[in-house]
Amino acid sequence: MAVPSLAPRPSPRPTAAWSPPKHVGEGKENRPALKLLQPSSSSQARSKRERPCDACRRRKSKCVLQEGRRCVLCEFHKQECTFVENAQPRKRKAHDASKADHAMKKSSPSSPSHQLPVFTPPTPAAAPPKPISVERQPTPSAGQPSMRKPFVVDESLSLQRHRHCKYLGQTTALDARLIGLGSFNEKNETESQLGSLRQVSRTEYFSTQDDADVSVPDDESRALADVEQVIGSHGPALIDIYFRNVQPSYPIIQKHAFLDRYQHGDRQFNPPLLAAMYMLAMRWWDQDPAVSSHPKPDLARLESIAISSLTAAMHRPKMSAVQAGLLLLQRAKSSTWTLTVQLVALGQDIGLHLDCSDWSIPLWEKKLRKRLAWALYMQDKWSALMHGRPSHINASDWNVPIPTDDDFDETIHPLPTPNEDTDSQASRGRTVFIQMISLTSIMSEVCTTFYSESAKTELSRAGQYATQLALARAKPVQIKLRDWFTKLPETCKIDNFTPSHLAPQGYLHLAYFATEISIHRRIVQSLDPATTNPYMLYICRSAAKTRLISALDFVNRLKPEHLDAFWYFASTANFSLIATFGALLMATSPGKEEAKFYACRLNEFRWTLTVSCKKAKWISGALENLGALRFLLRGVEGRPSLMMGVEEGDGGGVVGGTCNGVEGGGMEVEVEGWGEEEQMNGNMHGVTMSV
Repeated sequence: MAVPSLAPRPSPRPTAAWSPPKHVGEGKENRPALKLLQPSSSSQARSKRERPCDACRRRKSKCVLQEGRRCVLCEFHKQECTFVENAQPRKRKAHDASKADHAMKKSSPSSPSHQLPVFTPPTPAAAPPKPISVERQPTPSAGQPSMRKPFVVDESLSLQRHRHCKYLGQTTALDARLIGLGSFNEKNETESQLGSLRQVSRTEYFSTQDDADVSVPDDESRALADVEQVIGSHGPALIDIYFRNVQPSYPIIQKHAFLDRYQHGDRQFNPPLLAAMYMLAMRWWDQDPAVSSHPKPDLARLESIAISSLTAAMHRPKMSAVQAGLLLLQRAKSSTWTLTVQLVALGQDIGLHLDCSDWSIPLWEKKLRKRLAWALYMQDKWSALMHGRPSHINASDWNVPIPTDDDFDETIHPLPTPNEDTDSQASRGRTVFIQMISLTSIMSEVCTTFYSESAKTELSRAGQYATQLALARAKPVQIKLRDWFTKLPETCKIDNFTPSHLAPQGYLHLAYFATEISIHRRIVQSLDPATTNPYMLYICRSAAKTRLISALDFVNRLKPEHLDAFWYFASTANFSLIATFGALLMATSPGKEEAKFYACRLNEFRWTLTVSCKKAKWISGALENLGALRFLLRGVEGRPSLMMGVEEGDGGGVVGGTCNGVEGGGMEVEVEGWGEEEQMNGNMHGVTMSV
């Protein structure tokens, strides 16, 4: 008997979009798998009496019937066990079949230049699409079986309602060449003793399992019921608020697929995802006439349900669990490093770090994966900056293209398209999202250049040349940052907004200033008055002062349209970073006048945040950090001038353009008034430096 060669299995045929599921065995004889390993009779159809129930047929799961009761899986999921849907064959036009046959011929192992055919959705129906309402339709009663087609998510790889998947890496026990020897069905799946294995490209495979096969300590049905109990009848209104205010700026949900399920009363939602969407939407509770007159639901109870159910959901890796975690982390008090690390691992479990452009999955899922992957990337990088931790995503292991405008198209044929009355807001939001991705890449480079352990060691070893080394390393990344800001689209400019309409670009500009400050913070930390050239001290401190003033003036320019919009989770920490930088410059000031200048500007900053907090309560976290800095600065004592040797008029200790060089000896810095809400001296506003 001939032994099959270990050539890689041909690329999988593209998965069709949202059509009634077929029997698992149908079409298996047409697969390009090795005939030697084809089962003899496993693909024979069951008789009508033994056929699987509708739910198991949709899940492609084994249906274990019980005498006088629902099948095992239906009983587990607390759903109806019906036998009313017909297993209709997949309808394909003649020219589509010829194209598929042609693609299969090109898929043969002897074709080294094979390219995976790109998934294309079927042509939409001629009738114009009807708009979708967020309102839910009544759920069918127990005696009234639903004849609805399967949801589009059940044709996906990582969003199926009753199955989950895990990426099989190249160093696992299951080698890709060995997996390719299996017999694959119409969903590009083959069975193994370790479960079903699904091929998405020539070399990429996932293991897939039924959710019911993985026991979890929590009951999803109960958690979902608890979420709905807390929200009451306000669910549809909150979902509408979410897609109006959050989705345009943070597009990690497939809007049409979600609304398709939500309006049809699907009871298989991921509980932490639904809870997180409700919680984020509740930020605009008092401003929405549909709910503002009602008591606000118990937010603490909702968050408790979300966190506990998310822990259970992580045992069954899906994109919905990553989405839920990211949304929970957008709430200021929920931003924890541990959860971020867990989400990175979960994302790698489902292959979010890979380029899925050529995978055999629906086109809408490819687009969603790309957006979700970069949201996870940004979460990791900004969390690392916030907490002073090393990033868990390495550039060498990241292969996801930056999304383009096409990747934000939420259309799924043949689903009807909801009314899009916020096209301009959605367009602005996606532009800000893409620009934030580019800025995050630069910020990540800043952290690697100045704050990694190897960078810290090299700066420490440089001794008296530490500042020169820091300046040399700062130049390339500063050029990138300047170019990024120069090329910023007009819609992202801070003053480009329509009155009474949300302007989401505020968090983008704040992140830009946080990145700039992170560079100058390290340069200021490297300054040593005993060894650094006095003129270099002056230049570095003047540049740092200019950046601080620019950041403070940006905060003063924020309008209600900015404050009412969606703000990225790192914004609280980025506001705090401005205060930290000002406190650092104050603590290292060479003289009394300069220290008083920074004290006044910090006091003004505190007053601005206090006023803004009335509009954006999440800013209170930055105020708490500012209070902690004020407490630390109580111990600031006079220090010898950092500008010794600089003649008067050379700019030592510049405040308002005057020279305040101080001869040696201590000088008491007055900071008692800092933190009091008092009138700022007018000559402190608009101070600029020429560097």
